[in-house]
Amino acid sequence: MNQIAQGAEARLFKAGNSVLKDRFIKSYRHPELDSKLRKSRTKKEAKILLKMKGLGIPSSEYISHDEKEMKIEMKFIGGDVLKNVFDSDFEKYSKLIGKNIALMHKNNLIHGDLTTSNMILNDDVLHFIDFGLSFVSDKTEDKAVDLHLLKQALESKHFEVFEKAYKTALNEYSKHYEEAENIIKRLEVVEKRGRYKQQY
Repeated sequence: MNQIAQGAEARLFKAGNSVLKDRFIKSYRHPELDSKLRKSRTKKEAKILLKMKGLGIPSSEYISHDEKEMKIEMKFIGGDVLKNVFDSDFEKYSKLIGKNIALMHKNNLIHGDLTTSNMILNDDVLHFIDFGLSFVSDKTEDKAVDLHLLKQALESKHFEVFEKAYKTALNEYSKHYEEAENIIKRLEVVEKRGRYKQQY
């Protein structure tokens, strides 16, 4: 089993055609609190992955999980991390992003960390990965914040194309989600609030 990545919360190991996500102990947290947090986040992420699989939305494909060991096993996805190829055909990829987010939001699934580092392109199919911050919500605010996080990520990592890319993603989002108009109106409020905070 080879370690292929590490984030703030977990390490990823590849074994054959599977990926194992292992939430490691955070020594700065109280042991009981740390265990409780890792267990609840593992359980929640597993539920989200199962819902994604059931809805047919391309993502990390759930295989199994172990709440005691705080581990999730998923099917390995080959291909390119979208961050590395996004600028080469950003309009095409932005449409895929917008459609995927629309499918999630229609089913009240919030990703919580929409960056091109958390997307893998495999044979022109865009898979969302890393659902560690995901949750279920029917709130317009939560969906608007999800879109705002995408905008921030595009601006940060793909600043040369982000305005056109973000507009393309929102247009595609609107085509696939009947509530998009309300979400985008709320998004304007979220963005104004963000600009206001930056001034003080």
